[in-house]
Amino acid sequence: MKAVVITTPGGPEVLQLQEVEDPQLQDNEVLIGVHATALNRADTLQRKGFHPPPKGASPYLGLECSGTVLSVGKNVSNWKIGDRVCALLAGGGYAEKVAVPAGQVLPIPQGVSLTDAASFPEVACTVWSTVFMTSRLSQGETLLIHGGSSGIGTFAIQIAKYRGARVFVTAGNEEKLGFCKSIGADVAINYKTEDFVARVKEETGGQGVDVILDCVGASYYQKNIDSLNLDGRLFIIGFQGGVTTQIDLRPLLAKRLTVQGAGLRNRSVENKALIISEVEKNVWPAIAEGKVKPVVYKSFPLAEAAEAHQLMESSEHFGKILLVP
Repeated sequence: MKAVVITTPGGPEVLQLQEVEDPQLQDNEVLIGVHATALNRADTLQRKGFHPPPKGASPYLGLECSGTVLSVGKNVSNWKIGDRVCALLAGGGYAEKVAVPAGQVLPIPQGVSLTDAASFPEVACTVWSTVFMTSRLSQGETLLIHGGSSGIGTFAIQIAKYRGARVFVTAGNEEKLGFCKSIGADVAINYKTEDFVARVKEETGGQGVDVILDCVGASYYQKNIDSLNLDGRLFIIGFQGGVTTQIDLRPLLAKRLTVQGAGLRNRSVENKALIISEVEKNVWPAIAEGKVKPVVYKSFPLAEAAEAHQLMESSEHFGKILLVP
């Protein structure tokens, strides 16, 4: 098969489409003929040599895909050859075929094309596991999403609105803010021209928000703490603003705050299967109703993975960027 290979750690130009060995199918796995895959920030980190795949995972990039089942392992009974599916991967999506544990495979959501379905697994599993399963965002509460126009952000806006939350977002220009509002954000804050802490306090009568989903990390930590309501929950999923900061612990006690962090890629197969099950039960109906829609900015052929990475790192896009073998 063909796959995108990292020839050496570095910039987008190190990505090359090459002929490689087919994946070896294990007894509990499904082999998928990849129809589309989507980019994630983790891919750019792995390309630079900073985010190696978990032990035993594919060496190739790609944390999600859509496609058709080509074969199934002998212990797999819930999928059959020819099924149209999408899947959460530990790696290997930037290829023509990928093997994935059967518990990480989902049916194509009703009303969504096979191509667009590649935009859902990673964002759906990330947002559902962090904002809902762990931080327990509930109807009537408020959620602040940093990077509102990103793939995760655009998904989180839609599912949080569907679940009855009031949604705040930050983004870096008026076009992105306008897009976030067009898909459901209630309050859109330009972090380059406004103090988001002051705006959050103003919009919530001085209380703050209940949950924050943060991809920035260190540089936003204290501001996030200052933006939380009593019993507020901060969930950190990225470090775009650094990994080290000095903190004042007093608000944690005074406001009974919870600060958590997690990634998705290094979780166990069993834990991923649990998240997948929850996503199918709670998120897929919202997609079938048309309340949560794929947000795909642009698709590239697999051979143009370098150009796709350049676009992602420019941060000019909204939503997801796809690669189509």
